[in-house]
Amino acid sequence: MPKNKRPVPRKSASAPEDNTEQMAQALADLALDIAEREEDDPAALREKEAELARLVRNALRKKNDEVLYGAIEQARFTDAGAFGYLRGKVEEAAATTTLRREGRPAEEIDAFLVPVFVSTTGGLKQEQTFQDVAAFELLRASFQQAGLESADATVVLISHAYDLDEIDRISYSQLNDMLREVAATMSEKKMVDTPVLSASIAGWSGGGFAPEDEAMELRFLLGFVRRRADDPFYAEPAGEAAAEAWYDARMERYRQWTLDAAPLLQACLAADPSSVSLNFLYQDLFYGAKEQGMAELAMLGVMSEIGQALEAHAVDPAELSAIVAPAASGDELTLRINLYRGGEDGPMVSAEKGFDLAGDVEAELDELCEALRAMGIQAVSVADKFDADGQAVGVRTA
Repeated sequence: MPKNKRPVPRKSASAPEDNTEQMAQALADLALDIAEREEDDPAALREKEAELARLVRNALRKKNDEVLYGAIEQARFTDAGAFGYLRGKVEEAAATTTLRREGRPAEEIDAFLVPVFVSTTGGLKQEQTFQDVAAFELLRASFQQAGLESADATVVLISHAYDLDEIDRISYSQLNDMLREVAATMSEKKMVDTPVLSASIAGWSGGGFAPEDEAMELRFLLGFVRRRADDPFYAEPAGEAAAEAWYDARMERYRQWTLDAAPLLQACLAADPSSVSLNFLYQDLFYGAKEQGMAELAMLGVMSEIGQALEAHAVDPAELSAIVAPAASGDELTLRINLYRGGEDGPMVSAEKGFDLAGDVEAELDELCEALRAMGIQAVSVADKFDADGQAVGVRTA
């Protein structure tokens, strides 16, 4: 199962190793101060937030990924709140850039992804992808026609279906450079080189399906949106009810878009579009969509592992009970699923799914319980944790 690996950072020529570590520690400490909110003075808190944003922007500008990844790693082992806050701010800054020109309104350019699971017989063939130019142009235009992006924005869609390894290799500063390259292509009247964007299309890894294999592969569409920073299309309305209705309306537009865009993307992915079926996840900014795709891939992986184990044991899922709880696995926190058959003390099957420290553990547990019930296991419980001896502590019915 691919993990959210730290991309190999490009070294900063100006920062010695000890200074890089000091800057990373300072950034992690600042995130902790903000997350703990020990300052009663709102002005002091805003000042710290502005300083953190400045340090992150500077690291991106200097391509100092080591500082950013190092700070996030230190925060991860210090405080979950600081870890989530810092990572969120770094990801937002990497995927969004503000463009300012004298005498012109401020503009913003964002990088987004659309994760999609692609099912085929024999797997995708990269040499067959994006050969239908007309279908690709209609796909690009569909984001605005469907009301997903403002009619006044400029949308660029990359004619490549990225796999997870390609997405994983894009570092924070590389993504920020890609934003600037795309912005330059929109501004200039002549061809502009895009070396970082071009290098991001490294080619797929894995695959190797036999012609008769039923394959399901995760791919990402990468796009960029340039818009006025004050475009009212993107302004969330005030008030909880109004904001909820606004998001619901966008979700419905997106659902309709997946139906309308599916034939276009199928034509972009295979010489025979009818050989491809698609399952879209939600469009989001780069890192939110990446995490969404990885989480769904991990869920499918652990459910497949459990399904294969049940088949090997030739057992009816209705005969089993399950306990789901957090468990420590080295330095990592995982969610463990133990399946028990009546009369047996130990688990018949045990599987683990990685967990993001900044995530919602209760929501993750609920999702796993729902998936187990869908497999036919109805006696499902959750627990506070599995202890060092593998015993469930604080078991309760889910």
